Amino acid sequence: MLPLASLIKELADLIIECEVCGNLDTKSPCSICTNPKRDTKLLCVVEELGPKELNLDTILKRVTESKIEEIIIAINPTLEGQVTAQYIIELLKNLDVKISRLACGIPMGGEIDYLDEGTLRIALTSRQDIK
Repeated sequence: MLPLASLIKELADLIIECEVCGNLDTKSPCSICTNPKRDTKLLCVVEELGPKELNLDTILKRVTESKIEEIIIAINPTLEGQVTAQYIIELLKNLDVKISRLACGIPMGGEIDYLDEGTLRIALTSRQDIK
């Protein structure tokens, strides 16, 4: 076998899915879940996942069985991302957990003249009070 192919096969044999979060690592629980500096009160749902890939049963179980106080939805503000976020919110709305989303709107260095209508609308509705 070629050296590169051999290394790829070896890596594939070592990588497993974390039983807690679904992250890929060489151990389970993974290095993120076992990191003592990690804030275990926060759960961040990340991009590249739709409702089918989220493993929502696991998220629901983690929220109800642990001390998670906040879920941060870190999903792109695309149509699929908005639908996925709303699905998560509906699933968890009756639980005693704070749900937040990453801010979106005008990018750093962006010019208002070049923004599309949707981005400008989100930036206006997501504005923060200064005083």
